[in-house]
Amino acid sequence: MTSCKPDGIETPEVMIDLGILQRNIDRMAAVVKGKGMNLRPHVKTHKIPQIAALQLAAGAVGLTVATIGEAEIFVDHGATDVFIAYPLWVTPHHARRLIQLSATARVAVGTDSVEATRAMGKALSDARDKIEILVEIDSGHHRSGVSPSAAVEVARSAADAGLRVTGVFTFPGHSYAPGMPVKAADQEQEALAEAARLVGAAGFEVSRISGGSTPTASLTHASAATEVRPGVYVFGDAQQLELGRCALDDIALTIAATVVSRHVGDAHAPRRLVLDAGSKVMGSDRPAWATGFGRLIDHPEARITTLSEHHATVSWPDGTQLPALGERLRVIPNHVCLTMNLVDEVTVLRDGVVVDRWRVAARGKNK
Repeated sequence: MTSCKPDGIETPEVMIDLGILQRNIDRMAAVVKGKGMNLRPHVKTHKIPQIAALQLAAGAVGLTVATIGEAEIFVDHGATDVFIAYPLWVTPHHARRLIQLSATARVAVGTDSVEATRAMGKALSDARDKIEILVEIDSGHHRSGVSPSAAVEVARSAADAGLRVTGVFTFPGHSYAPGMPVKAADQEQEALAEAARLVGAAGFEVSRISGGSTPTASLTHASAATEVRPGVYVFGDAQQLELGRCALDDIALTIAATVVSRHVGDAHAPRRLVLDAGSKVMGSDRPAWATGFGRLIDHPEARITTLSEHHATVSWPDGTQLPALGERLRVIPNHVCLTMNLVDEVTVLRDGVVVDRWRVAARGKNK
């Protein structure tokens, strides 16, 4: 991103560099294709149909979403293949929406329990065969998902409920920690391979073996997974930067923020400044290992040490010039997915010039 002061914007403002965005999309598509796998990006990161269209044009076989509401938005904008990678508890209301989606798109959902498959089969009733089911596997993240050895029981319960099981999936979320991407990728592959083997041996046709997160997608081998579902790679964020999974030049999304308070530091208080981009635009996610609540792309030595709703307090290192009041800086949020669920629109730049405004169409579609 070449400029933090484009004409026609007020701060705080989420900005996307179209050139870097396209480069990130093309690079991941090439990496995944080169490994013989399919790319099914997780669009909960950006929630923007225009970006999904770029991903599909670059070769993605379909989209991953987290909720039925997100699926509805992207199918309404032309997507024809969506995977709701979440262990849904399907009510009759959910079932009606899933059936409507299946009228124009291939739809798959996740499950990880016998009870959920029974509820899903009952709710979907005569439309049970319209929705594909993937059993979620716990590959080490210890969130949702079952062990590989328990996958057959869930698959059989789904079949007994009249549902169509087509594969297994996992999310190696424990890759989001220092030193963990390689280990998590290995555990992901072991768990997927074992689950696919057991489910296949039980008589199910396992056509989809789905894994991958942004930290592990380039590490995943096609020997187990048939597809990967990274999301953050389109933008990059401060977490990926600290994990070494992207470089500063790969950051496609920053937040333009203005210095509204400035303090040179003394015996009573540290040297610092305050920006007008707080948790209500950045999100407040900060893993224990992160060095701050975000980074400044043009000042990598600075750290955002505290976030309030409308304040970002930045610790400024000694020996470097403290920015002036009114100066604009570019912030890299820690977790970009949160940022995208906090704004209605984003500014699109090419070579530092505003070229478009995109609506975050799936913002708030949490159910």
